[in-house]
Order: sequence, then C-alpha cells, then structure tokens
Amino acid sequence: MSSIDEIRDARIKKLKLLKEKGYEAYPAESKRELSLNEAIENFDALEKSKKNKWVAGRIMSIRGQGAIIFITLYDGTGTFQGLLKKDVIGDEKLDFFNEVVDIGDFIELEGSFFTTKRGEKTMEVKNWHMLSKSLRSLPEKWHGLQDVEERFRKRYLDTLMNEEVKERFLLRSKAVNLVRKFYNDNGYIEVETPRLQTVAGGATAKPFITHHNTLDVNFYLTIAQELYLKMLLVGGFTKVYEIGRKFRNEGIDTMHNPEFTMLESNEVYADAKNQRDLIEKLFKYLITEIFKLNKSKKVIIDGVELDFENPFEVITFYDLIKKYTEIKNPAKANEKELSKYAEKIGIKVEPNESKENTMDSIYKKLCRSKLIQPTFIIDYPVAFNPFAKRKENDPSMIDRFQLVISGIELVNAFSELNNPIEQKERYLEQDKKGKGGEEEISPTDLAYLEAMEYGMPPNGGIGIGIDRLVMFLSGARNIKEVILFPTMKPKEE
Repeated sequence: MSSIDEIRDARIKKLKLLKEKGYEAYPAESKRELSLNEAIENFDALEKSKKNKWVAGRIMSIRGQGAIIFITLYDGTGTFQGLLKKDVIGDEKLDFFNEVVDIGDFIELEGSFFTTKRGEKTMEVKNWHMLSKSLRSLPEKWHGLQDVEERFRKRYLDTLMNEEVKERFLLRSKAVNLVRKFYNDNGYIEVETPRLQTVAGGATAKPFITHHNTLDVNFYLTIAQELYLKMLLVGGFTKVYEIGRKFRNEGIDTMHNPEFTMLESNEVYADAKNQRDLIEKLFKYLITEIFKLNKSKKVIIDGVELDFENPFEVITFYDLIKKYTEIKNPAKANEKELSKYAEKIGIKVEPNESKENTMDSIYKKLCRSKLIQPTFIIDYPVAFNPFAKRKENDPSMIDRFQLVISGIELVNAFSELNNPIEQKERYLEQDKKGKGGEEEISPTDLAYLEAMEYGMPPNGGIGIGIDRLVMFLSGARNIKEVILFPTMKPKEE
C-alpha cells in the first residue's frame, strides 16, 4: 500500500471516530463571525474587548503537542494563529483535537484575542468544531507541486500552496473588470452572442464540431463573435462588445490554448486609426490602474522597463519584415522565395501553404520577439484577413493593425469591410483555399452576407486576447499560467 493510501485510510478512521462520538464532520452551518482578515484589521479592538468570537479556516500547520498546541489557520483572506491550552479548553476537547484533526482540515474556533510575548496576534481557543475533514494530505509547504503538469491539473492545490499563483489570478480578475469598466465608460454596451454556430466564421481557424440531437444539426463551437457583433450594427446598435470563451481546434503551445477568452468590439463610423487611439488609451489606463502609477507612466514588468508615457511606436508589416529578416522586398516575394527562406530558418512549410501564411510564420519566428516596447504593426496584405477593408491609397493592403508588447500579440483590429459584393468575393477565395486543403479558413456565411446587404455602417473592430493580456501584465511566459484550468490530456492511471 502506498503512503498516500495509508494516509487516506488513517484519516477515514478519524472520520469514523468523529461519527462515533456524535460529531458531524461536514456540517452545513458555521458559527463564523469574522474573516481572518477582519480579525487582523480589528485586532486591537478585539483584544481590548476580551470577548469571544468565532473564526474559521483551513489548518495549514500544527505545532507542539501535549498541553499546548499552536495552529495556523487560513481562510482565503489571511492567516491567523490559534493557541489551544489544556488548562483553558479542557482535557477532553484538546485530546479529541489531537485524535481527529490533521493539517488540511477546515475547523472553526471560538476564543478571545491576545498578543504573545513574541508579538504575534493570536486567538486563545475556548472551543472548536470540525467543518470539513480532509482525506488527503496537502503538498509540503516549501516545495508545493513540483511537477508542472500536476500544477495545471490540480490548480486548486497550486493556488492554495503558492500565493504568487493565486495573486496572478486575482490580477486577472482585476484586469477583466477594468477592461469592462473602460468599455462601459466609453459608451459601449456588453452583449452576448451564440457559442453554438452553424458556420464557423469571423476568423480563419479550425473549429470544434458538435451535434444537436433534437434539431439533428451539426454546430460549431464559436471561433469568434465578430460577425454577430457586426449584425448588431446593422440592427441599429452603435458600440458593442463581448468578453467570452472561444474554441479553436488547433495546436497547444505557450501562446495557444484550445479554449481561451477574447474581447471583441465594434464601433460604427470608426476606422483602424480611431481604434488604435482607443487601444492606446485603454492600455495606458490599465497600466495606471493596476500598477498604481502617478506622474510617470513607465513600469517594469518581468525585469524590463516599458514606456506607456509616450505615443506607442508604429511600423508597417512589410517594414518589420525588412528590418529583421533577409527579405528585402516582401511585397514582391513569391511563394518559392518565401518557402526557401522559411526552411532556411527552421520553419516547416506544408505543400499547400499560402504565401501569406509562410510570411506570417517568418514574422513570428524572427520579428515578433523583437517588439518589446508597445508597438502597433499596421498595413497588411489583403489575404491576411477576409473581413478587413482595403486601404484607399493602396488596395493591395488592408487597414489592419496588431499591438505587440514584450513580444506578445495582444490586439488584432481593423477597419471592417462593409461592402457585401467584395465580402462575397473574399469568401469565394476562402472557399477555394478550403477546397485546396487549407483547414484554417472562414467559409461563406450566407446569413451574414444577407445582413450586410441591408446596409452595414462603416465600423472598426477590435479583438483582445484576455489570456495574453494577463500574461503580459503578470510577466508569465506560458498561457497555461493564466488560465485556471487549461486544456490537458487526461492523465493515464
């Protein structure tokens, strides 16, 4: 029998002992009057009053034995020390505590507050009750979960034993709330669009497929909500956004998880330039609020000083390629030339790979990591996105931008195509690619084309990767570090 099984069996015996003595090991009610943080914040008054109060939490440590026992309690708001003394709590209650209580159990304590000779805030315990008997032992405090995959699978233990991990997810919650407040304050309304869609549109990605039994119809889990947001603009809404889960049946790496969170927004009468101004304003707001900046808008993240005081840098996609690669004329480069160069730098090029996909792979390999300071990449070839409007001064390019900070793509945005005739032509190109073997396409959506034909106002669209945003803010280098329960292959028993 393994030590894990032995520990569990021993705790089950203690569970039975609780029942034999007439105690409920998992009661529905608790007498708790104060959180541990409240006990800390109001300690002086509590100590002075000498009144008994009830607190509750998980036991994180037990020290001493016999007549005196010190325990450390944790309730998610803070930690607090409890002292159990035989001459205060009585022989029976202390002996029973020693018999049935383990580190990891949830208990409630009744007692008064005092300061030890070492200056530690402490509760002198008069009574205790079991709230939840744990059957497995917690990871060792100083080593925690050493296996990285185990940390992701058992995130509940990861956040319990590692305060830094918990703080990262508190940061995530704060960032999402600030983004939502920014959009609301700027006149946007939050909406909800379908997760089950009959056409996997709005982006070029491989979808997950499911089946609805009653309707006997296949549905796709949403890869993007963009098309529905633009339909709402046809319907008279002016500024809309949604924060929601997206699903793409693609590879898993440090920047990609099949299930992820995106914000997408659309605003009527806005173009890519307007949206760039909005995004710069948003990021400066986030940095100021999260890092509590005053006059200076410079912040150090992951050991690098980032400048949010001055205007963000701007560079065209082709100029970026020319700057960091050996391709000196990307606009004229053909598929053969790009494939040869890609293979030279270690990129595998599939036989049916498009010129644009190859160029994008080259950019990701050699250029993206060079963009540390906030940088807008603007002006992409038309084939890079089937929904972006062409630039009026150069129809071979689209009015699109991405924001990259610390080598992470955080925002994708563009002036939205609102010409239904051209949209249909773009769709036909996508369908052609699909017939040629490409899986990551955006197929023709007849319902969306019909909506466009009723008249769609000019508008600008924005997509923000929430997970990557939190990676950037926290300095994390793996997307799994900012998703509470990332997609994992089931563990073989």
